[in-house]
Amino acid sequence: MTVTAEGVTNVEATKSGALEARAVSAWFGNHKVLENVNLFMPPQSVTALIGPSGCGKSTFLRILNRMHELVPIAQLSGEVLLDNEDIYAANVRATHTRARIGMVFQKPNPFPAMTIYENVLSGLKLTGTTVPNPDEVVETSLRQASLWNEVKDRLDSPGGALSGGQQQRLCIARSLAVQPDVLLMDEPCSALDPTSTRRVEETIHDIKQRVTVVIVTHNMQQAQRVSQQCAFFLAEENQPGYIVEAGLTTDIFGNPKDDRTNDYVNGRFG
Repeated sequence: MTVTAEGVTNVEATKSGALEARAVSAWFGNHKVLENVNLFMPPQSVTALIGPSGCGKSTFLRILNRMHELVPIAQLSGEVLLDNEDIYAANVRATHTRARIGMVFQKPNPFPAMTIYENVLSGLKLTGTTVPNPDEVVETSLRQASLWNEVKDRLDSPGGALSGGQQQRLCIARSLAVQPDVLLMDEPCSALDPTSTRRVEETIHDIKQRVTVVIVTHNMQQAQRVSQQCAFFLAEENQPGYIVEAGLTTDIFGNPKDDRTNDYVNGRFG
């Protein structure tokens, strides 16, 4: 398997959940924030987006499920393909895309007034999906998020009453209940303690066999632990972000091709 900044044609693209960015550039008004990003994110694996703050990683992540367009001054060029279909095509509804490509944010955001049970089902209700057996969906989703054993006896408790780490896993369960093909995660562990971080990382490891995962992280050890491939983003002064190098995680950390990648992953800047 090969992942490069120039773009990849991969035999795994035939599997459900293959995500690819082709020549993606992005602006906020007249300010260009991303330049010609090409990246293949293989299905049933974890791709980590790494790089210093301000280089466009989170913007790129939001482009991948059409959240970028929610900003009135945002603009975009290029293509994002999910299973070889452009998610920005005129006949593709944004709500359909976001159901197939879920998002977990940096700060846990369960609905505080809803119970744990209601939180898990909320995404399905928002999309108008009929759920024949909601109890089964709730249990399955919470198990996939490694949270079932901790909350099975208090499903009627408010989601906001959980600890930070539990809230984040509840948000993961809420996303998984919709049965997405891809799950995007924007620094999901940055506000969590080491124990909660480990549980979320275990969840990522467990779900990658069913869901393609793309994660933004500033934790280089985490990127090495959870991902199979990495893309290193960088933005020079007053220049838009771009991918310096992308490839297998073992190569990015063990044998990078670019000196800037080597300096970043070894903590010499950023």
